Amino acid sequence: ELGLDQALQRGAAVIEWPSRAAAQLPPERIALTITESTSIDHRHVALTASRDIASRLARFADIRRFAERNGWGSPDTRLSYLQGDASARRYARLEKPNGARAILMDAPRQPDGPPIRDGKPYSRIAHLAEDVRPFVAISHALRASGFSTPEIFAHDLDAGLLLIEDLGDAVFGTEVARGSDQAVLWRRATDTLLSLRQHPPTSELPLPDGTTHTLPPLTSETMQIETELLIDWYWPAAFGAPVPADQRQQFLSLWNAIFARILKAPSGWMLRDYHSPNLIALDDRPPPRDVGIIDFQDALRGPLAFDLISLLQDARLDVRADLERDLLDHYCTSATATDSDFNAVQFRYTYAALGAQRNTKILGIFARLAMRDGKRQYLAHLPRIWGYLARNLAHPDLIELRAWYDQHLPDAVRRRSLNV
Repeated sequence: ELGLDQALQRGAAVIEWPSRAAAQLPPERIALTITESTSIDHRHVALTASRDIASRLARFADIRRFAERNGWGSPDTRLSYLQGDASARRYARLEKPNGARAILMDAPRQPDGPPIRDGKPYSRIAHLAEDVRPFVAISHALRASGFSTPEIFAHDLDAGLLLIEDLGDAVFGTEVARGSDQAVLWRRATDTLLSLRQHPPTSELPLPDGTTHTLPPLTSETMQIETELLIDWYWPAAFGAPVPADQRQQFLSLWNAIFARILKAPSGWMLRDYHSPNLIALDDRPPPRDVGIIDFQDALRGPLAFDLISLLQDARLDVRADLERDLLDHYCTSATATDSDFNAVQFRYTYAALGAQRNTKILGIFARLAMRDGKRQYLAHLPRIWGYLARNLAHPDLIELRAWYDQHLPDAVRRRSLNV
């Protein structure tokens, strides 16, 4: 009757005399037990916790020691949690009384999942970062080329702890919600990508401990495992049954031909998460440093069109078709003026094909987040993703792929609520 169930669903509860709560206590909890000692001036204090919470407390202790070693652990340093997204990484803002700020990144190495193909887990096939080393190496490389990624103030590469530059709160998505002109911001981000194409990455990126991070190339294997998320997760959620084997084979055959053509496109930096939650307006810096980039640890060497797609077909925020068209035209015009080898026809095909691949992947990811992880909030984005996918499939060279989607996932299915 005190609302304990509701309190625990939404957050944390501090309960006095927990022994009187009996079976109503959750299995994952921290117990603070105080008992008398032989001295009237002392008490025995015992702290016990379930295994999961105990490991989290140990992690908090590691974080505190890391902050103290690097000058950010004083009692008057304010710590505030920053809301993350779908990843396992966690962030907090640290602020000293003098106004100095830094971001603490808590990203312990992620264990490999079960092998799903050729003895490799999904993260290895999709080339997803498993620790903080790619973030540090890529940040250094991009900063050296004149772009605004966070400066690394302190690091513990083995523990997965970083203290990095705080680039502020002018996140693109937030700025649009506050009334900023989306077209102006997205034009700035497009111009940053035009600058980035002038700085191709090296294969080996140095790390501060003397080792290097190898920047992987985009492969057909990576694109295929990502597109299969649609038929492995979205399809069962939409139809209540696995995709039939013949339809799965037709889907993969169509995509494999497209992958082969995509991989013929010129390559460079492919940051993979270049969209509104990860871009920060830095009005006090000259271009291209006026756009802060904060999520790039999964970067590959791949087609230059991919990051433009991420920007102009933002999964979490509407980008009007006319704005997308104008900025795609601007990119092609500018690239043609500065690069005699730029092929606009090839680029536009790669843009559409990779856009179809990316949005297919996102449909599967958002269905998986809802079904497996209980994060139903991602379902609200599905109509937007289907809209972007339709734009991509309108390219005349993707007519066969469009026919597969229209036949097996028609509008009536796309509008249907998923069974999650």
